[in-house]
Amino acid sequence: MKTMTGLDRLVASGFETLKGRRVGLLVHPASVDASLRHGLDLFRDHTQVTALFGPQHGILGQTQDNMIEWEGYRDARTGVPVFSLYGEHRKPTADMLKDVDVLVIDLQDVGARYYTFVWTMLLCLEACSEAGVAVMVLDRPNPLGGVVTEGNILDTDYRSFVGLAPIPMRHGMTCAELARLFVHWRELDVDLEIIWAEGWSRGQDFEATGLPWVLPSPNMPTTDTAFVYPGGCLLEGTMLSEGRGTTRPFELFGAPYVDGPRLAEYLSGLNLPGAVFRPVDFQPTFHKFAGEVCGGVQVHVTDRSSFRSVVTYTAAISFIHKMWPDDFAWKEPPYEYEEIKLPIDILAGGESWRRDVQSGRDPLDMQDDWHSKLMNFNILTEGFRHYGG
Repeated sequence: MKTMTGLDRLVASGFETLKGRRVGLLVHPASVDASLRHGLDLFRDHTQVTALFGPQHGILGQTQDNMIEWEGYRDARTGVPVFSLYGEHRKPTADMLKDVDVLVIDLQDVGARYYTFVWTMLLCLEACSEAGVAVMVLDRPNPLGGVVTEGNILDTDYRSFVGLAPIPMRHGMTCAELARLFVHWRELDVDLEIIWAEGWSRGQDFEATGLPWVLPSPNMPTTDTAFVYPGGCLLEGTMLSEGRGTTRPFELFGAPYVDGPRLAEYLSGLNLPGAVFRPVDFQPTFHKFAGEVCGGVQVHVTDRSSFRSVVTYTAAISFIHKMWPDDFAWKEPPYEYEEIKLPIDILAGGESWRRDVQSGRDPLDMQDDWHSKLMNFNILTEGFRHYGG
C-alpha cells in the first residue's frame, strides 16, 4: 500500500476541515507532498493563511548549524507575517497567535531526541493551550521505523532545547504520536486534531514508504544520515569533528590527531551489528577543523534493522577519549541557549553518560543499563502509538 503523509491526505480531502478557519502554519523544507509540492504553496492556494512559523534552520532551511535564526519578516507573496521560533522566541507569543484559529504543524522528524523540531512542536502546543488556539498535526513516518528505541532517558534536570521531555535518544515515535504524549505529560487543555499518515507500519524505514526524501535540515542530507544521527549527534558535545563541512555529516567523524585505521580496527573488533567502519581522511570546509585534514572513520550501515547507533558512537568516543587523552576535549558552553552546563551533558540528558565514558566503562555495559528504562518507556507510551506493525 502506498504511504500517504498527513499532508497528502489533507490535500486529497480538499482541505475541507480548514475551510473558513484562519490558519497558522509551522513548516520546514521537508514539508512537501508526494509530488514534492511544498506545503507553504499548497496552503497559500487553498486556505486562509494568517501567520507563518519557522523552526530551527528556517522555513526554507536557509541557515546552517546552530546559528540563531533570522527574525520576523513578511511573506513576499501574501504579506503574511513570518515568525522565527529559533531566535528571541522559541515559543509563539499571544500576539503571534492573535489572528490564528488553528495552528497546522507539518514537520519531518528524524527519530532522535536532540532534533529540535519536536520541541518546537511541544512549545507550540503549550502556547496554543494558553491562547485557546486549536492545533492540527500532519503526521509523517519516522524515517528510522517505529520499533527500536535506544540510549538513555532524559533526566529532567537537564531539560533543554535538545530535550524537553523524558524520552530516549532514539524514541521510535512519530511527531503526532509525540504530540499526543506531550499533551498528556504536560496536561495541556488544547484542541488537538491529527491527520495520520496512511499505509505506513512501524517496521518500515523511510525507503520502504516510497516517499521522496527532502533534507529537513542542512546536515541531514540522506536517510543514511538519519540512521547514524541518534549516536552521531553526541559528537557535537566533543571537540571531534562530526563531519559538518563534508558531504556525509555524522557518518564521517574524527580529528587531526585521530589514527583512522586504529579506530576502525577497534570498532570492527567489537563486532557491533549492522555496520562496517572504514578508515578515512577528510577535510571539513567549515565548522570544527575547517581546512585541516582529519583522521577518522566513516560508518557504513549495512543492516539498518540490527544497527544501534548510540552504542556504536559511544564506543567510538570512549576509545578516542582513552587513546588520545591529551588531545580529546569536551566542547565548552554555550550550546542551544544553555550557558552553563556542558554541551555533552545537555545532549546526553544528564551527567552519567559522560562520567561513564571518562571512567572507561564498557559501552556494552552502558547499553545494558539503558535496557530496562527503555522497556518501561515503551510500555508507558504504548497507548500513544497509533501505527501497528
